[in-house]
Amino acid sequence: MRTKTCHVKVQDPNDEAITDQDTENILTQACGARPDLITLSAERVIGGTQAEEGDWPWQVSLQVNGAHHCGGVLISNLWVLTAAHCFRSYSNPQQWTATFGVSTRAPRLRVRVRTISIHHNHTPATHENDIAAVQLERAVTFTRDIHRVCLPAATQSVSPGSTAYVTGWGSLTYAGNTVTQLRQGQVRIISTSECNAPSSYNGAILPGMLCAGLLTGAVDACQGDSGGPLVQEDSRRLWFLVGIVSWGYQCGVPNMPGVYTRVTAYRDWIRQETGV
Repeated sequence: MRTKTCHVKVQDPNDEAITDQDTENILTQACGARPDLITLSAERVIGGTQAEEGDWPWQVSLQVNGAHHCGGVLISNLWVLTAAHCFRSYSNPQQWTATFGVSTRAPRLRVRVRTISIHHNHTPATHENDIAAVQLERAVTFTRDIHRVCLPAATQSVSPGSTAYVTGWGSLTYAGNTVTQLRQGQVRIISTSECNAPSSYNGAILPGMLCAGLLTGAVDACQGDSGGPLVQEDSRRLWFLVGIVSWGYQCGVPNMPGVYTRVTAYRDWIRQETGV
């Protein structure tokens, strides 16, 4: 089966100038497009910088009875990916709502959840297969501030040492409270062999997992960020989902980086569940 790819039309110098509407069309029709309005900092989600509206337009807040519980990422106008462990205590779709926008207190859009598909081999004890697909009750209309991220091909490589960004409303300290304004942090991909070292996770990182952070600590996701996106930009300036916040030892501890569900390993499962 061919993998869907996303293409953005490059403006010919002989064409007429790009209008605001052209920009809007590119941002809403292409996956993974975002306006370059901000300087991405090396700050962390823990104690990091606040994101502005539209910076990460695929970011979703998954809420239980109106309170933020987990992050999620929009992959089509109807489907959101997140972590399977988010539904351990709340498995009834009717309890859940998805909100969009940087504020969980005053979201741009609120949509009820229709179905929750949890990976059939999710194993809480090992955090294996920590992925779920959430179907929204109605399709979202894409705007500059709300649209989908690109999904990688199963063969896409995620190189150790490369830069990635994690976003979420998670707590700023271990065991702290979640925040109401979206935060962003710059991390680096860490090789599985390095992450499985005795001084780190000592073999607990399985093939469907990906480590990202800094071995010196400090830059990390935390509680409440679970299910949210880890993204990377490609040479066409499109953003791809490479990881889903899954687990880790506390938050920002040296040699204990964040562990993410490796999206390339679940490309077939995503397609089977969502058609995307």
